[in-house]
Amino acid sequence: MKPLYQQDLAQLRTAQQELWQRQSRYVQQSSVFYRDLWQGESPPRRLDDLARLPLSSKAELRLSQAQHPPFGDYLAAVREQVTRLHRTSGTTGQAMNLALSARDCETTEIVGGRAQRLAGLGPAHTVVHCLNYQLWMGGVTDHMTLERTGAMVVPFGVGSTRLLIETIREVGINAISCTPSYPAVIEKTLAEHFPGVEPRDLGLELGLFGGEPGLDDPALRRRLRDTWGMEPRNANYGVSDVMCNFAAQCEFDTRLHFLAADLLFPELIDPDSGASLAIEAGVEGELVLTHLQRDCQPLVRFRSGDIIAVDDTSACECGHEGIRFRVVGRSDDMVVVRGINVFPSMIAAVVNGFEALSGNYRIPLDTPPPWDRLPVAVELTAVASASEGLAQAIEAAIKQALGAGATVTLMPPGSYELSEGKTQRVLRNYQ
Repeated sequence: MKPLYQQDLAQLRTAQQELWQRQSRYVQQSSVFYRDLWQGESPPRRLDDLARLPLSSKAELRLSQAQHPPFGDYLAAVREQVTRLHRTSGTTGQAMNLALSARDCETTEIVGGRAQRLAGLGPAHTVVHCLNYQLWMGGVTDHMTLERTGAMVVPFGVGSTRLLIETIREVGINAISCTPSYPAVIEKTLAEHFPGVEPRDLGLELGLFGGEPGLDDPALRRRLRDTWGMEPRNANYGVSDVMCNFAAQCEFDTRLHFLAADLLFPELIDPDSGASLAIEAGVEGELVLTHLQRDCQPLVRFRSGDIIAVDDTSACECGHEGIRFRVVGRSDDMVVVRGINVFPSMIAAVVNGFEALSGNYRIPLDTPPPWDRLPVAVELTAVASASEGLAQAIEAAIKQALGAGATVTLMPPGSYELSEGKTQRVLRNYQ
């Protein structure tokens, strides 16, 4: 029998409806935050009517935690039920405290395990996990999702890249879990401390990537295959406030498969108006999520801030029957240039097409909007030299690909520190 999240639409909706009826009563009874947000109104019993409820946002959760530390008044469980505390990365604002019960931890690990398994990880692998274990959910929790696949997991964390290389060679590690930008850090360390050792000599066969965008770019995937001899997989998409990992790609399709329909109810909205959009192929909008089962910090109609494009809703060759989607970018990273919405991932796709560039770039915004041209600072490789012609060629490529004008500044090698965690591409330097 198929697992619940893979049931046909009618069976799945029946199960979701039953879960929502229990969860909605629980939230109304136990969450002061949502009682206040709903202004005393009862939540609808039918999921089809969920859009009657107001949306909730990260800004409101931040205010809640500031006024009711440490977990905010959307903590619905009693303090004794909280068995684990995590903290968000804080790349888009003040870091948030995340509370999980034992059941919250277990369901999170089960769903994350589905994602890692779909991406190809299994008992034949020894995987080194290189995300931050210091409070961030990407550390311990993602480690547990890796273990759910039956793989041997090496809890390495971030930093000490030289020791990481030595460990990979000594232990015979054949898979790595990290951000898409971290292989470049390893390459630099290899060149400095391990002369003659090429990335593919390390024997990594599978790369499980998450924590930041970039892997949708075919040029980056080709580079990882050619340089490392590994198969790159987008294995770790999630929203920390909701669930750390609930979507991944399979071996047949680079698009993300939604893997938590038995625990999360997705919606799409227009990011500007908040109007509901149909979840069907060809639709693009902001992902909104509702917990169907959550003890500590249940969220209802929570705006993820991620703009996604639904590409397919038919069955995949891997057997998955849920929606398949791409993350276009974050609404708070979107830069509007003469009416054109530009996301960092779009710039990355252009930058990675130039061999003279390292792939490291920033979008430094020194003045508030509106913007007539997009400022882009790109880093040269160690063997490339700056020229007016190169900058003009990059500007022309951005114009052709995005339709937006850009002013490109060529930066010398090493201008931007290679990050072992999330890399912030849009720099809003104005007050």
